[in-house]
Amino acid sequence: MHEPRVLRDTAVVEVRDLHVTFPTRTGPVHAVAGVDLTLHTGRCLAIVGESGSGKSVTARTLVGLAGAKARIRAERMELDGIDLTTLTDRQWEQVRGRRAGLVLQDALQSLDPIRRVGTEIGEALRNHRIVERPQLQSRVLDLLEQVHVPDPAQRARQYPHELSGGLRQRALIASAVAAGPDVLIADEPTTALDVTVQARILDLLAARKTDGAALLLISHDLSVVARLADQVAVMFGGVFVEQGTAAELLTAPAHPYTRELLAAVPTLHAKGTRLSVPLPGRAPGAVAAPDACVFAARCPLAVERCRQAPPVVELGGGHVARCWRTDEVGAAGIWLVSESAAELPIAPEAGPEAELGIAPVAESAAEPKLVAGLPVEPTLAAGLPVASVVEPKLAAEPKLAAEPKLAVELKPVAGLPVASVVESAAEPKSAAEPSPTPVIEVSAITKAFRLPDRSHRQVVRDVSFTLAAGEALGVVGESGAGKTTVARIVLGLLEPDAGSVRVLGEAWSGRREAERRRLRSRIQLVPQDPLAAFDPRYSVERLVGEALGAPGARGARGRRSRIAELLRLVGLDAGLLGRHPRELSGGQRQRVAIARALAPDPAVLVCDEPVSALDVSVQAQILDLFADLQDRLGVALLFISHDLGVVRHVCDRVLVMRDAAVVETGPVEAVFGAPREPYTKELVAALSPSG
Repeated sequence: MHEPRVLRDTAVVEVRDLHVTFPTRTGPVHAVAGVDLTLHTGRCLAIVGESGSGKSVTARTLVGLAGAKARIRAERMELDGIDLTTLTDRQWEQVRGRRAGLVLQDALQSLDPIRRVGTEIGEALRNHRIVERPQLQSRVLDLLEQVHVPDPAQRARQYPHELSGGLRQRALIASAVAAGPDVLIADEPTTALDVTVQARILDLLAARKTDGAALLLISHDLSVVARLADQVAVMFGGVFVEQGTAAELLTAPAHPYTRELLAAVPTLHAKGTRLSVPLPGRAPGAVAAPDACVFAARCPLAVERCRQAPPVVELGGGHVARCWRTDEVGAAGIWLVSESAAELPIAPEAGPEAELGIAPVAESAAEPKLVAGLPVEPTLAAGLPVASVVEPKLAAEPKLAAEPKLAVELKPVAGLPVASVVESAAEPKSAAEPSPTPVIEVSAITKAFRLPDRSHRQVVRDVSFTLAAGEALGVVGESGAGKTTVARIVLGLLEPDAGSVRVLGEAWSGRREAERRRLRSRIQLVPQDPLAAFDPRYSVERLVGEALGAPGARGARGRRSRIAELLRLVGLDAGLLGRHPRELSGGQRQRVAIARALAPDPAVLVCDEPVSALDVSVQAQILDLFADLQDRLGVALLFISHDLGVVRHVCDRVLVMRDAAVVETGPVEAVFGAPREPYTKELVAALSPSG
């Protein structure tokens, strides 16, 4: 087997002035514009940023998968001395897998659906002649065991669609590390994993780093970045706007965009407050190469000089930022706050070309009231929104933490607010008052599935709970714990083998669908993957309108008006009505899914991992949207997630599931603040970047 080198801190990938453009009808899109990066053996560089910022294009370019239409130009792009700009397709096949492994976010699309998992993993071993054929099966099982796949012999014989999302992702990671590559590029490798398995996978990646592999990590999960990365690059509009060590950048960010990302992290301190602050301007991307600050149109601190390309400011220790106002942002802790953030409308999310970095201007966004607690006078300069800011007296730079921690632990400087907490935005949300009649009553439900060998596997065992009107109940647990099966039983898509479900006081389970039809509209699903759930032939108008039922007395005009109203409710422009699912960004599709779910006026939304695939800033907008909908409509949420930070921010109560059963339940703060069960303690411990 080819083992990565053990020599530490040697440059194995060097990229200078990388540009990647894609042709469009309106001109070339600069997805990556002048990026420099170096990957060292035994170290990890993480790239963070929102959808469309250029992260994945950068990663795919390094393994020759940017796409046939990509136009790549670089002063230098080398892997272990090999000039990557000159490789043929056949030469790339020898590089991928052996010298560079790639883990993508969507394992279901990455794994071959017609090949067994073991065959897929064994391909890299065969192609690069890592082991002899007699040892192939044994090595495949070893790899599956390394990534904590239970019963590896059985899983190796299964097809990708027969595995849960978490198991598919682990199988994909096993395939990527099979040949022991010198470089491992991981694009959102833990998105589909529960917190305990995520911790094990991060330990596996850390072990590869210890063995001498160079890691490039693409992630929207800043806790993952804090745990694994040595260096962090923040990307916006195809440009690295800030770079530095994880310890410095995550605790003392010097660029306004970095602070925006850190402020969007759902944390204990952010509970009950808004995570996103609507800002005017465009999302990342430009049809022309950037000749100004790429963040200027979004930045609440932009001034006239921001219309020019910003300098690269050296902050010491390799910490650099592209910003005209680095001194003010870094030293004084300037950040956008609002007198009443809870009342701000939700700005429409990035546009349909977000993956290539193009997005329309938001339809409406509230003007910032204060910057660092100081008045701001919005002005316009050549179409760019800028701000005239009363300059505060600068204070000393914050002391840097010795260990990587999330920016939620930033300390205030000179009495000014920091990015992580907007405490004045809203009072913490209290638990919903119990309803006389719960909207959902689940009593001792049990479910088993028959396996191919005719044995039975218990997936839900004696689960009971109630859900009150306006309440948010979280369901957490590792992959295969039974969370999604519980949701499907509550939705009436599966019948329990034993036990019962009641909806709005009426019997729900054990009835024919015709008998349930009257209540069907009162309980709706927000899926994890709207792209898979939507009919690709349908427009947004038809997708949402279908959930409204027949036009009735409202008529066609009133129906269209109602659809547009639902889109506005979830922060989307009515101009999207004619678009199809693949013409929308991930955040837009999720908002359409929520609008569709709201169309029949439900009492309950069942949310199955609704933000797991979204970047941190779009996730913040969706979580704020759920909070707004609860406040405005009183809708109850059954919220299934592997992200304990999200559940802690959104939910009033939580069920912790393991091995098909509920092992602990109670108010969120009680369960997460003082867990009693060993498994819950393990989950909570895994939340800590240093845990």
